[in-house]
Amino acid sequence: MSHRPPSLNRLRAFECAARLGSFAAAAAELHVTPAAISQKVRLLEEGLGFKLFRRHANNLELTEQGRAYQPGLQDAFAAIARLTDQVRAMRAGPVLTVGVAPALALHWLIPRLPGFNQLHADTEVRIATGGLMNPLRDDWTCTVRRGEGNWPGYEAEELFPSTLVAVCTPGVAKQLRRMQDLRKVSGIVVAHLGEQWTWWSRATGSKNSLRCGNEVTFGSSSMAVQAALDGVGVAIAQIHYVSDALAARRLIAPFGVPRQRYESWYLAYRPIRSQEPALAWFRDWVRDEATRQMQLCERIGWRA
Repeated sequence: MSHRPPSLNRLRAFECAARLGSFAAAAAELHVTPAAISQKVRLLEEGLGFKLFRRHANNLELTEQGRAYQPGLQDAFAAIARLTDQVRAMRAGPVLTVGVAPALALHWLIPRLPGFNQLHADTEVRIATGGLMNPLRDDWTCTVRRGEGNWPGYEAEELFPSTLVAVCTPGVAKQLRRMQDLRKVSGIVVAHLGEQWTWWSRATGSKNSLRCGNEVTFGSSSMAVQAALDGVGVAIAQIHYVSDALAARRLIAPFGVPRQRYESWYLAYRPIRSQEPALAWFRDWVRDEATRQMQLCERIGWRA
C-alpha cells in the first residue's frame, strides 16, 4: 500500500459526503455531479486499502475507519479555511475593529472617521456597536466605552469626561423661558436611562426631578438624539452625542450646560494587542480627536 498522501480533492469529497450523509448533497456543495463524488470516494478507498462507506440503496453508512477519519479531516479543512482568511487579511492590510456604543458611533465617531481613513487608507475599519451592557469581545481590536476604566484584563486610557445636557431645536426652545416651561413640551426619555433626567435636574440646582408635560420613550440614546433633532421635544443627552449639533445650532441648550461631570469615556484594549499597528494608529488618532473634542466642548459652554 502506498504511503503517499491521498489527493486533497478525494479527501474533500469524502469529508463532505460523510458530513452531509449523501453523495448528492456533497455534489451540490462542491458544485460537481454525484457520480464525480462517488468516483473520488471509490478511488480514495482503493488508495487507502479499506472501505469508508457501506453503500445502501437510500443512504450511506460510515464504516469504523470512516467514522475515525471524518472528524480529523473536517478539522483540517476548517484550519485551511482559517489560514486562508488570515493570509488574505495580511495581503489586504490591517483590520481595525472598534466596539463602540451606537450613539457615540453615530453622532461622534463616524463623522470623524474620514480623517482616520485619509491617514491609513490601507486599514480596513470595522465598527461593532455594543453599549455598556454588552460584554467586551476578544475579536475587537479595541473599544471606546463609558465607565470607570477598571475592566479586568484590559488597558484603559481616558479619552474625555462627559456631562449631561438638555437639548432641543431652536423652535422648541422658543417655548422655554424658564424651567417650569418644560411642562409645555414633550420630554424625550431613553427607556433604561430614566435616571438621567434626575441627574440633570440636580446638576441644575433643582431639588426636584424636572419633567416635561408628557414623555416620549425610546429604546436607545441614538434614537433619542435623533428625536430631538427632529423637533419631538427636549432630550437629556451626553454632551459628546450632541456637540456637533450644538456647534452648528441645529440643537441648543436652553438652560445652559451643567459644570458637573457625569462619567468618562475610555479607550480599552487587551494588552496583547498593544503592539498591533492598527491599534497604535487608532490610539494616536483618537487621542488627538479627544483633545479637539474637549476644545469643542469649551466653545459650546462646557469646561471639564
